[in-house]
Amino acid sequence: MRWTDGFIAADWGTSNRRAYRIDASGKCVDEFEDHKGVLAIPEGGFPTAVAEIRERLGDLPLLLAGMVGSNRGWKEAPYVPCPAGLDDLAKAAIRVGDREAIVPGVSYIGNGRADVMRGEEVQVLGAVAAGLVGHEAVVCHPGTHNKWVQLRKGNIHNFGTVMTGELFSLLKEHSILADFLQGPVEPNDAFKRGVQAALDRGLLPAQLFGVRAGVLLGQAKKEDAASYTSGLLIGTDVGIGMTFPLAARVAIMGRPELTKLYAAAVELAGRESIELDGEQSFLAGIIEIAKRIS
Repeated sequence: MRWTDGFIAADWGTSNRRAYRIDASGKCVDEFEDHKGVLAIPEGGFPTAVAEIRERLGDLPLLLAGMVGSNRGWKEAPYVPCPAGLDDLAKAAIRVGDREAIVPGVSYIGNGRADVMRGEEVQVLGAVAAGLVGHEAVVCHPGTHNKWVQLRKGNIHNFGTVMTGELFSLLKEHSILADFLQGPVEPNDAFKRGVQAALDRGLLPAQLFGVRAGVLLGQAKKEDAASYTSGLLIGTDVGIGMTFPLAARVAIMGRPELTKLYAAAVELAGRESIELDGEQSFLAGIIEIAKRIS
């Protein structure tokens, strides 16, 4: 079996999975996305879930990345320690069956802290392989758990995680601010005010309660609360990211609705940025890994 004769790639996360049929030329010819992330798969249900992917995209080998390789997934693929590159990921890929393999995540231990990622490493290193970012760069990868990734010599050298997306979700669903956060989030003036307030003062717990007080006392509009609160959280996140050794320009990778918010915040922090499509980067990375495990 040669993976490069054609295979299915899957970015299988906690809440969602995205699968792509890759032909022998390295072109994506079919794909689908659904909400069957690893937490939606019942115990013992991964063989059925994998068979379902093949039913939709063809009877081909599968190369899987993301939380499917975690201790909550199909089979655990131990983390590769930093520094880590595509060769390291391919070498440490875990075989599940004759035609299935899982790409490992990446870990960091140093400077008194520990961190892990699963899925983002394929996108970040894929962007390097595709020439979208340089070998010496900083990548911001927004999502439920935003990653700030430092690249050296084309490898993941260091990274840090900020739980920004999850915090916003918790505030929106379970906090005293929930009623104020149901509107859309846009990089508008309210968002930028939130970013600037976070960058200037860095008092997030107090600033979050102030969102409610400002509306109740007529100092802010309720319809601006979601964007302003997002600005506070992302501004705090970007302030943390600025503590990493930064290149002249930050590469912001992911879905457009998130990259545009981080790009606006990074600009307010005085840095240039470039927005990259996470799906394009994932495909570039997973195809390079497939070549290495053939």
